[in-house]
Amino acid sequence: MIARFDTPLSTRRRFLRRVFTYVAFAGGVLAVCLGIGMAGYYWIVGLDWIDALLNASMILTGMGPVDPMPDDAAKLFASTYAIFSGAVYPAITAILLYPFLHRLLHIFHFETQDDGA
Repeated sequence: MIARFDTPLSTRRRFLRRVFTYVAFAGGVLAVCLGIGMAGYYWIVGLDWIDALLNASMILTGMGPVDPMPDDAAKLFASTYAIFSGAVYPAITAILLYPFLHRLLHIFHFETQDDGA
């Protein structure tokens, strides 16, 4: 649970534990998304596992595919996976930045409610 603005700042140890939790969650999301891409490139496109890993990694990071797509089904999968990856990359970035931004806002005591002043 993330602390409210009126609670004391958590200890460094607790904060690092929270950062580790968010990094692990982002890593899990990344692994699942990479697995989806690898499976598609292996079964739909027909690439070997290592080539599927390369193509899925390149698409997921926004670099683009390496191997040409042989047929329409492969092209449809690659374009769908590219659109999916375009949404995953900023989501993973937000997950990784969240504990740091929350701590920064907590340090500066940014309030979310009007206190009547």
